[in-house]
Amino acid sequence: MSRLTAYAVEAFEAIWRNRTRSLLTMLGMIIGTSSIIAVLGISKAASGGISGTLDSFGDPGISLIVDPDQDDPGSAAIAYRDARIIGEALHEQIKDIEPAYQRQFTMRAGSTKYTTLGVSDGDYHPDSIKMLAGRRISSDDLASGARVCNLTRALAERMFGANPALGQVLRVGGSRCTVIGVWAEIKGGLFNSAGANDFLTLPYTMFPDMAPGPTDGLSLYAANGVSVDEIGRDVLAVLHRLHGNDAKYVIQDNTASLQTFNTVLGVITNGLTAIGGVALVVAGIGIMNIMLVSVTERTREIGLRKSIGARNADIALQFLFEAVLLSLIGGGIGTTLGFLAVVAAYSSIAALVGPAPIPYLLIISVAVGFSTLVGTVFGTYPALRASRLDPIAALRS
Repeated sequence: MSRLTAYAVEAFEAIWRNRTRSLLTMLGMIIGTSSIIAVLGISKAASGGISGTLDSFGDPGISLIVDPDQDDPGSAAIAYRDARIIGEALHEQIKDIEPAYQRQFTMRAGSTKYTTLGVSDGDYHPDSIKMLAGRRISSDDLASGARVCNLTRALAERMFGANPALGQVLRVGGSRCTVIGVWAEIKGGLFNSAGANDFLTLPYTMFPDMAPGPTDGLSLYAANGVSVDEIGRDVLAVLHRLHGNDAKYVIQDNTASLQTFNTVLGVITNGLTAIGGVALVVAGIGIMNIMLVSVTERTREIGLRKSIGARNADIALQFLFEAVLLSLIGGGIGTTLGFLAVVAAYSSIAALVGPAPIPYLLIISVAVGFSTLVGTVFGTYPALRASRLDPIAALRS
């Protein structure tokens, strides 16, 4: 251990003697490491924020809609009663099935008038989205045909201002609805802008009267152990019995779509990190170049050391320590700069995609690992070259 400490001290003294040259050499490591840490930290935090928000939506289920490209889409239109028929036929395979609706409604509350999206909802809630006030739609609401609704926070403020929305009566289209709940705001402007932040949810039992005609589709949730393929096959069999074998439908596994989205996020993160890694390779080449120059300048010193008993391994370790120390110092400075960039960007990330944990341990591990690897890989050749010098030829140089 004392010998290794001596090598480290000698390496630091050699770097300090040529500090200007060493600083210029470390610039590549500083730029490369800071770019990798910044890209990795920001992308991982953003990916974690997106995944966390998506996970709060819970099981997204399976969506089934009419294939619009078939010859006669009207003959395949899904009726409100189809959901009940399919649910009864496949009650062992399906946890829940609901007719799905999305319609534009004009709403009125006092003198306030506004047109926005109304979405159907049922009593099956696999997500963990919280309510700011009140409750969600229940099975009792569906069974009794209650005229109730849930509002987003933004819509509640638009319609009722600073007054509490809970218990207020809202006229939606031609129906009077009592507000029984207000959604808490989803953290992340990306999701609010993508999904709109001023809509309301209504029991799906209200839509046959408010929007007569076929549904927009079906939302299904498979029972435990039942595959999407099995559900799709059996649901299609029931629909073909109801609408004929020529009816065509599109089934989308929403869980698989979210997994694909997360996979794409991971690929983007890894790709951006790899681009930053190119700068580290360039930095490593710079370290190798300066170490070869150092070997040439210190040829006589190497000869003297060997003449008094230094082994090839001692010479190699001395120069390898110097290369690794150069890399670690540059990597440390770059890590600090990259970390500062991540911290500075955190508030913007959290505002865009929601709470985004910064992967501190990953950042430190990557910084130390990459710095040590670059110094070792690109410092090995100059160290070996120094250790293989002939002591007599080195003394004569």
